[in-house]
Amino acid sequence: MPESVLDAIKNGCWDFEPEDVNEDNFDSTGALPGTGKKLSILAERASLGLPLWHPADRKTYDDSDNGLK
Repeated sequence: MPESVLDAIKNGCWDFEPEDVNEDNFDSTGALPGTGKKLSILAERASLGLPLWHPADRKTYDDSDNGLK
């Protein structure tokens, strides 16, 4: 069983879905969508086998970053 989507792709497993992870077990981010910082955080999540999206991630410019990563 692959540990991350990157491992799954390397193994030709195109329908891989990471296991559900409680949102308390990884940090949300205040980085704006499309920025290098946000992409870096998404890449780190993927490499760790975490879901790409956290429910409290900043979604728009108007969202406050509330001091998040």
